[in-house]
This record gives sequence, C-alpha cells and structure tokens, in this order.
Amino acid sequence: MSRPQPLSGFPELLPRQRIVEQQVVDHLRRAFELHGFANLQTRAVEPMDQLLRKGETSKEVYVLRRLQADERDASDAELGLHFDLTVPFARYVLENAGKLNFPFRRYQIQPVWRGERPQGGRYREFWQADIDIVDLGELPAHYEVEVALVVADALRGLPVPKVRMHVNNRKLSQGFYQGLGIRDTEEALRIVDKLDKIGPDATAKLLIDGVDATPEQAEACLKLAAIRTEDTSFVEQIRALGVTDPLLDEGLTELAAVVDAVAKEAPGFAVADMKIARGLDYYTGTVYEVFIEGQEHLGSICSGGRYDKLASDGKHTYPGVGLSIGVSRLLVPLLQAGRLDATREVPTCVLVAVANEDERPDANALAQRLRRRGVPTQVSPSAAKFGKQIKFADKRGIPFVLFVNDEGTQIKDIRSGDQVTVDVDTWNPPAEDLHPRITAE
Repeated sequence: MSRPQPLSGFPELLPRQRIVEQQVVDHLRRAFELHGFANLQTRAVEPMDQLLRKGETSKEVYVLRRLQADERDASDAELGLHFDLTVPFARYVLENAGKLNFPFRRYQIQPVWRGERPQGGRYREFWQADIDIVDLGELPAHYEVEVALVVADALRGLPVPKVRMHVNNRKLSQGFYQGLGIRDTEEALRIVDKLDKIGPDATAKLLIDGVDATPEQAEACLKLAAIRTEDTSFVEQIRALGVTDPLLDEGLTELAAVVDAVAKEAPGFAVADMKIARGLDYYTGTVYEVFIEGQEHLGSICSGGRYDKLASDGKHTYPGVGLSIGVSRLLVPLLQAGRLDATREVPTCVLVAVANEDERPDANALAQRLRRRGVPTQVSPSAAKFGKQIKFADKRGIPFVLFVNDEGTQIKDIRSGDQVTVDVDTWNPPAEDLHPRITAE
C-alpha cells in the first residue's frame, strides 16, 4: 500500500495539538454552562428539504448515499450532512417542543461539513461551538445582548489573539434599502455581504445588475456599509444619509441597545459595522461576526444572529438568537503556525519505571495508587535501562519518573534532575504539572 496523502479541507491534528483543542472545547463548555446553557447533540444528517430551504447553501451540502444502495430505496438520497448547527437545532426544537421549557438555552459542540473550496481558515469538516436561546411566540430583545456577552466571556479566557465582534441589524439594512426604493432587499443583503471579498466596485455592479439598483442607490448602499463606530454614534451618521423607513428606525433602536449594553459590560469588544449582513436568509434582527484583529483574511471565527421564523410548525413559532464559534477556524491556523502549543503531547504526569519484568505487577500497583488520587500515570512499556526509560518520558514531555530503589520509592523531576523519596499515597505534583497546559507565542 502506498503512503496515503492527506485530504484537503479535512484537518487532522497531532496529539499535542489535539490537547490544545480539547482544552479550548472544555473552556467553552464551562463558559456556556456558567451562563445556564444546557448541552445537546443532534444527529449528523438532516432531510435535504430542511438543509436547502434557507440561504445559499445548495452547493455546500454533502449528500448521504450508500455505495450499494438498492435503486428502489431512495431514503438515503433525501439526507445530507448538516452544514451548521442552527438548522438542526431548529428541527430539534420543533420535534421536542412539548418536552422543553421555554425560554430554552442550549449549547452544542460538534463537527459540521461544508463542501466549499478549502483555504486558510476554511475547511470541509470542522468543529463548531454554538449557543442559542429560543422562546415560544416572542423572544425579548435583551437576549440579543446576552448572547454577545456570553461569547465575550467565552473568548476572553482563551490564549488567542485579540478578537473584535462586529454587529449590525438586518432590519436596519433592509429598512435602509426599502427607503432607497430597492425591492429585493434580501438579495441586496446577500450582495453587500460579499463586499469584503469582491470590493466596492464589484459590489456596486452586482447591486445594479442583480436588484436593478440605480448607480445612486448602489452608492448609498456602499455609504451605509462604510459606517463603523465603537459607540452609538452610527445612528446620527445613518440619519445624515437622509433615508427614512419604519423598519430602519426599528433596526437602529435595536442595534443601539446591543452596542450600548456590550460597551458597558465588555468595553472594546464590539463595534457597530454596517457592512455585516450574514448571507443566510433566516436571520431577521441583530447579526454578529467576530474577527481576529489583524487576521481578518481568515474570515469570521464566530458568527450568528437573530432568527424569528426558522423554527415554526404553522401553529407555533419559536424565535431565537444564537452565535457559533468556529473552533477549527480559530485554532487550526494558530496551531499550524506554532502560535499555540501544549506543554506535552500526552496527559501523563508520572511514568512508573520498571526495573525488570518480574516487578511489573508492583509497578502497575504503584501507578494505580496515583491514579486513584487523580494523578495521570502510565507504566513504562519495557524494563529497559533506566536512562532509556527517562528518555521515553522526556520525548513525550512527561515531567516525573517514579521508581523504587534501595532508598525507597523516589520521584525524579527529569527537567531539573531533582530526586526525592516520597510517599506515593500523599505526594502530589505541582498544580501546573498535573495536566498539560496551553502555551501561546
């Protein structure tokens, strides 16, 4: 068998990189649970009609098919891998509404699949960490503030470069386009969402060709998209453009409330940015995108927004608001660049040395005594010379080796060379050595 080649867009991490990823996921889980979010896990597949009913996603969905499926059995042909966690969550809410207490707060940390061209920060299989709050019938606007603050808390404790949340409101943008006289406001939103990728000239041309905007209307859309403030002064700047519409007024009020509240609770974290649109159709209110400052070319590492009609069974509607952290998009480029690392590649804190194979049962017993007290421990794989066993530990970053000699049971710190006699039932490693730690450049 020839040596296999890696598949583009499906990142696989080395053990010490995986330790970093696991610790980040654990940190996010703790942060979400501190804010009262319950954990869910939904299935990997969804009906195709659900996956394709909202937004420009048809080219990105992986279809599920069995290699030797019976031609008469088309059941799998109607299934696809989920491309985000919001659509599956909306379906889950509808199926289980009678068993849930509203408002319902949940978080999910799972892989998703998206058939797009792999590039820096973009993958075909990647991990997301989502939070959402849904309610029955009406969802108070204060939740649009709360999810932003939850993500601020979650990201604040991570050893990653500085990030900034850019927020806008779909009502504001659509109301502005309506006030200009543009009829297809949703298509205009999708076009403006491409501004950073294609530039202002191409965006203006798409507006003219795609939604029959006049050159003056296209110019006004670009003027709106250029507005960006760290406080609520964006309201006056938008008013100065001379466009009026009731939906615009509603969006201005809602966005100002979010920006003002986040500025007080997490100063410097959020900025009002009128070019943020979010391409998916189901967003109806506040929309969010978080970027690593100085590395905006990687795209947003966290995004989301308010949606009012994604979960509806015809009789009841379950509006929600949520944010999704792209765990892989955030971590993989930093790991590959060596900007994040772990202090060792295995969880092991102590290696128990084996003098000879006859003494392996005794070594196993010593290891078990340490494990019972929560010290990650493994036994040397062979009774090689003591120097080789130390080398085995050093190569993996294991800081301590435990062995028995004429002086008793001893612990050796292989970094410093210090060696002391210990009581296995009371000795504890320094707190910083008990588990691997994340290091940041």
